[in-house]
Amino acid sequence: MKFKTKLAITFLTIILLPVLLSLVAFLAIGAVIIHSDGQSYEMELADYSMMSDSIDGFSQATDELFETISRDAATNSTLLEDPSYLSGLNAEAGEYSSYIIVRRGNGIYYTGNADAADKIFDRLPEYGSERAEADSSFYYNDLRKLVKQVDFTFSDGEKGSVFIVTRITSVFSRSFLVDMFLAIVLILVLTSMVLTQWIHKGVFSPINRLNLAMQKIAEGNFDYVLESGEDNEIGELYRNYEDMRLRLKESAEEKLQNERQNRELISNITHDLKTPITAIKGYVEGILDGVADTPQRREKYLKTVYTKANDMDRLINELTYYSSIDNNRIPYNFHRINVAEFFEDCVEDVGLDLESKDIQLNYSNLVDPATRIIADPEQLKKVINNIIGNSIKYMDKQKGVIDIRLLDEVDSIRVEIEDNGKGIAAKDLGNIFERFYRTDASRNSMKGGSGIGLSIVKKIIEDHGGYIWATSREGEGTCLHFVIRKYREAEGDEQNINH
Repeated sequence: MKFKTKLAITFLTIILLPVLLSLVAFLAIGAVIIHSDGQSYEMELADYSMMSDSIDGFSQATDELFETISRDAATNSTLLEDPSYLSGLNAEAGEYSSYIIVRRGNGIYYTGNADAADKIFDRLPEYGSERAEADSSFYYNDLRKLVKQVDFTFSDGEKGSVFIVTRITSVFSRSFLVDMFLAIVLILVLTSMVLTQWIHKGVFSPINRLNLAMQKIAEGNFDYVLESGEDNEIGELYRNYEDMRLRLKESAEEKLQNERQNRELISNITHDLKTPITAIKGYVEGILDGVADTPQRREKYLKTVYTKANDMDRLINELTYYSSIDNNRIPYNFHRINVAEFFEDCVEDVGLDLESKDIQLNYSNLVDPATRIIADPEQLKKVINNIIGNSIKYMDKQKGVIDIRLLDEVDSIRVEIEDNGKGIAAKDLGNIFERFYRTDASRNSMKGGSGIGLSIVKKIIEDHGGYIWATSREGEGTCLHFVIRKYREAEGDEQNINH
């Protein structure tokens, strides 16, 4: 549930719930009052208007008058026949919003309010009714009148009754107001508790979990997972945290991996540089000490020194190129180049070197002579040289063979460079394009490999929009395959495409 919805619900709850519960409390308290007063005053047409100013209050106000009349009826009923005495009682009753009706037989003998008496007289209880015998009071809801009855006998033996009629006003009773006040306070407290718990569960608890998760991140713990299936701001916040956590974890792991690879690179380069430097020092000392005492031996020593210096230069160049790859600063200069012409030049360049190493080079082109691609000739040539250099480095056959094949893939060309070297184990085949990976660290370092040659190849091919993979069989040889898309647009003047 979104925060906007929660706020709307909270707003409506704060308004409606107390009102609704107050209404329920009003009806419940009213029902209790009606039931209590109904039993005490034997009401007619009882409803919630009975919650008007306390019937008990008015009943108690006229209790003294009622006791006086009851005493007169029992000891000296002739006083109740005296109009002047009755007027005095009526005046006293008037102080409590009441008046007196005296009934003689079936008619009115005396009344302190003739108009009001005519409206209620016919509904007054009969002489000797159960109500009168119980000295009980009763209430007429529609007339809002509380009536108390005292029966007596006139001096001539005629039956009579004195009625104290009290008008009930519409002011709420004090007890009702106190009960309603306490009920409303309780309702507000309960409403606050419910809303507080709801907000705490929906907002503060998730935020506390997020705060704990951020503390874990600050401590370097990227494994603390926050999961939420809610489609609201909290759920979105949790998902954003998860994205951040995964990226930070990936970044931290990548940083550790790079640090490990850099240490490995330094170790490899140090070892690979130490070997030719040691050889150079040895041969130079041989020359200086006169060990190379003939022109032929001195020439051999100098050629060895030159070869070792070239090995060192190659390692340094690889390290420099690796730095360019790591910072995405490879200087590309793309051209539209003819595939057949480019690979013929490459084969011619590497052919002489392979021939000097007694390695046979086979070249076949099954691509249309007019096929062109978009490529950087210098970088693509580095790819071919690195692949062939690897084949030469790990050639274990007396008669080495390297095949270069160009195949047509409709929209692309596929280049295959295959050798009959020692091959690569299946467990290592998927890792050969990783930086610094060596299938056999001890043998590769002896051969001067830094472990970044094929990672450079992969980077260049991918920057050309292509992809590369390898197939191999141990003891039989390895084949590197890479694919580059053909150039299909209209023919035009060749222009440089800077990248």
